[in-house]
Amino acid sequence: MNGLKHHKRHGGFTLIEIMVVVAIIAILGAAVVPRIMSKPGEARKVRANQDITTLSAALELYRLDNFSYPSTDQGLQALVEKPSGDPEPSNWQAGGYVKQLPKDPWGREYIYVSPGESGDFDIISLAGDGVEGGTGEGEDITNLTN
Repeated sequence: MNGLKHHKRHGGFTLIEIMVVVAIIAILGAAVVPRIMSKPGEARKVRANQDITTLSAALELYRLDNFSYPSTDQGLQALVEKPSGDPEPSNWQAGGYVKQLPKDPWGREYIYVSPGESGDFDIISLAGDGVEGGTGEGEDITNLTN
């Protein structure tokens, strides 16, 4: 070559490019966060629905392995550690079906009810008021309303 050194440009981002991306994220955050913060009750309901959907999917996997859902007495804890009692989970998955049980967005345990023979279950959050029933932000959230 004619004595000139060729410099290869390394693939990476310049400080300016990173600052532009951070600025865009900040602008988007400034637009989205107030909308979420102005509706905390709605955000809690969305999270409760997501938790219930996750727990329902884990219960379906449990049933596929063990041919039945856990009893009401065995509860959702059967998704974390192998339960005792009837029905005995003969093919319980080592390590469980979820790492830990979430609390609902109001800090309470989800309620699990399995009628047994009907082969179905209910997962319930008592929502903001903490009592059965209710309307608005106090309306119960269940897998039946998902």
